[in-house]
Amino acid sequence: MTDWRDDRIGSAHRGRNPTVLGRLPESFAVIGDVQWLPGYCVLLTDDPAVSRLSDLPRGRRLAYLESMDRLGAAVERACAELDPGFRRINLEILGNADPYLHAHVWPRYDWEPPELRRRPVWLYPRDRWRDPAHALGPAHDAIRAAVTRHLET
Repeated sequence: MTDWRDDRIGSAHRGRNPTVLGRLPESFAVIGDVQWLPGYCVLLTDDPAVSRLSDLPRGRRLAYLESMDRLGAAVERACAELDPGFRRINLEILGNADPYLHAHVWPRYDWEPPELRRRPVWLYPRDRWRDPAHALGPAHDAIRAAVTRHLET
């Protein structure tokens, strides 16, 4: 049996991806595997053959972007509710590491280190991605529930 991380989109379709927060047009909203910035989410395309936004016909592209907006708004509302240090969200479609279309929704906070607060998240030390202290877990149930609740409204 393979790990759900080996096929994030297929496992989401099969109901076996534990990070899925909800199904949106053209996509799955998922909470990030790492949570050093609590509320980090990703919007996965629902079609693993789609590798870039421009692969989608215009109507599907607009639906995906609307889903990205919807997830961003849900993360923004949830983070603002739970952390007075919340500042804003950053939305990014990069596509350099994973071969399928996905968008990152990064919450940003006033309590971030001053040298990183106004810089891209990708400048954080690489160990943030692998450190078990930042891994998604039960400590993130409240933010997960809040984002899910706001996705549904």
